[in-house]
Amino acid sequence: MAATSDIRNGLIIKFKNDLYEITEFQHVKPGKGSAFVRTKLKNVKSGKVIDNTFRISERIEEVRIEKHKKEYLYFDGDFYVFMDTRTYEQMNVPKEIIGDKDKFLIENMEVAMKLDPNGEIFGLELPVTVIQEIAECEPNFKGNSASVSTKKAVTNTGLSIMVPFFIETGNKIKIDTRTGEYLERA
Repeated sequence: MAATSDIRNGLIIKFKNDLYEITEFQHVKPGKGSAFVRTKLKNVKSGKVIDNTFRISERIEEVRIEKHKKEYLYFDGDFYVFMDTRTYEQMNVPKEIIGDKDKFLIENMEVAMKLDPNGEIFGLELPVTVIQEIAECEPNFKGNSASVSTKKAVTNTGLSIMVPFFIETGNKIKIDTRTGEYLERA
């Protein structure tokens, strides 16, 4: 059991018989009454976000999660196939667990698979940046290169992204996986 003073972003706790990740927190000490901690909790399986307030005297049950390095191999129907880099054992992960992160997956990419204490997969941690090739975008016109404006482009994995005008089809770009935004030309 942990105290409310141990609360931090990214902490996984057991709350209402489910696993939640703390995404935001704020310690509050009002002028009158006892202190408390205001939090936003994200359900690790469903992704639903709830607000909750913990009293300072409350104890929370911290859950230790394991992260295993896996290599993404390929997509097979309803499953993504990953391989353990130590044992070479392959595993099928359903689409629902990967969610919207599938547009960032590139074959042979190394990711961290999050496992709960029961050994069930509940999430995927991608590298901070990925490099992808532009599959289609609007053509570049003379004089657009100095502009700060952007245009819509689609990568080879189907990710729709806004890029500067000087980016053309076939260019490789670096993308931030946390925000889904263009960073630079690779």
